[in-house]
Amino acid sequence: MTPAAFDAIERFVGACTRWGRVSNLVSASDRARLWERHVLDSLQLVPLAEGQGPVWVDLGSGGGFPGIVVAIAREGTRMTLVEANKKKSAFLLQAAAEAGVKVTVVPKRIEDVAPFAADVVSARALTALDGLIDLARPFFAAHTIGLFPKGREAQTELAAAKAAHDFTASLVPSLTIDSSIVKVTDLRMVT
Repeated sequence: MTPAAFDAIERFVGACTRWGRVSNLVSASDRARLWERHVLDSLQLVPLAEGQGPVWVDLGSGGGFPGIVVAIAREGTRMTLVEANKKKSAFLLQAAAEAGVKVTVVPKRIEDVAPFAADVVSARALTALDGLIDLARPFFAAHTIGLFPKGREAQTELAAAKAAHDFTASLVPSLTIDSSIVKVTDLRMVT
């Protein structure tokens, strides 16, 4: 990561800390460890998207993790952040401006966003994988990958999602916490 990207992430973390005092962007206990718990957790998605194109959509972006962090760290990324909560959407716009990163914020429910083909779809702490696949499907094309950080129950969530959907997946151990990232490819329509 370049020094400029590091500085931009520092500015973003500063915005999270300020806004977090008045809005529940991240839990109070996590504010003291934003780098460890949220930034590094987000950064580990960047190498998993190696070779993918620039169009990335982050669903349920909340406090900007992983979307804004990825947009800063991954040069050339065209990041779309989908967040229905108006206060969080306003934060995302302000925080991106403070960090000096260009993103598109869509202040709508995921189901109300016009479908488009992304190169990468991500979502963190949004819903169980089965429901997440349903929400992500409108943004998948043949080449798209999904990167979904999940907790200790990743294997169980993956099994439930595989029972209802047709896709290929791998579990990548998280580098930051006792969890996994579910990497989804080849999402197909079930007939």
